Amino acid sequence: MSAHGGTVTGDRLTEPFVHEALLYNDHATYLDGTMNFIYDGVSLGEPVAVAAPPANVRLIRERLGAFAEVVAFHDMTEAGRNPGRIIPWVLTRFLQQHAGRRVRIIGEPIWPGRSEDEYPACVQHEAMINVAFQGHEAAILCPYDTSRLESQVVKDAYATHPVMIDGGGRSPSDAYDPYGITDTYNVPLSEPPFGATTLRFEVDDLVRVRRAVAEVGLDADLVPDRIGDLQSAVNELATNSIMHGGGSGTLRTWHDDERVVCEVRDFGHLTDVMAGRLQPARGRGGRGLVMVHYLADLVQRHTSQTGTTTRVHVLR
Repeated sequence: MSAHGGTVTGDRLTEPFVHEALLYNDHATYLDGTMNFIYDGVSLGEPVAVAAPPANVRLIRERLGAFAEVVAFHDMTEAGRNPGRIIPWVLTRFLQQHAGRRVRIIGEPIWPGRSEDEYPACVQHEAMINVAFQGHEAAILCPYDTSRLESQVVKDAYATHPVMIDGGGRSPSDAYDPYGITDTYNVPLSEPPFGATTLRFEVDDLVRVRRAVAEVGLDADLVPDRIGDLQSAVNELATNSIMHGGGSGTLRTWHDDERVVCEVRDFGHLTDVMAGRLQPARGRGGRGLVMVHYLADLVQRHTSQTGTTTRVHVLR
């Protein structure tokens, strides 16, 4: 089969790009699948990276022993806390660091404990990997803990990965549909809580926008650097609303015990599913949305013919 994900031939995979889901239910099956993937890469001289939750990073490090020195490790709960960071700031960066060579990456962006707010962005991330790396010399393996994740999560993995690995071996996914599943999780966001502030803005109001963001950040006792990050992210969104979303927009802000949230609504319709997920070529626009993902702990988005809503979350 081929669907932006390589071809399954017996137990081998053809070039150039492979995107697999590893279904595991205990430490033994996790290590069996990940070690085979890593050792195959090391034997072929391919650079290998592992981005996983801390407990699984420790499992792999301990099993690799001395071989761990040749593998790049990332704590996915930090590097991928915002799923929108993973493609540009983890996966693409590793490819760029090893330009001209085929690479292998274990990426575990969905783990027990991911929130309901985070999950749609996680699924869309997994789906868009297939678009982002089509034609690249890379193999990406995404483990899923079937003993602890809900059945719907595992079902969605079949839609986001062209190749599945389980106790029966490697096989193509008959449910693979990256664009379809991305659209499925383009869902309307919940209404802001009672007491959220509201500011309508136009081109001359960007100073007011930044001031409103600073006020909610100060009220939530955010440290100055994180207030600055939040202001930069919201300023980028508001500027996009003015330039591409009908010339105006609405900013709503609030906070709770865990996070500060700023929401920007406008009348634009975002048609590029990769917007903000790819670092643009040098000299071209579009870097601002990538930086929004870099600065935020979560970015939620819903777009339709009637407008786009984007929420930026920063943890307290």
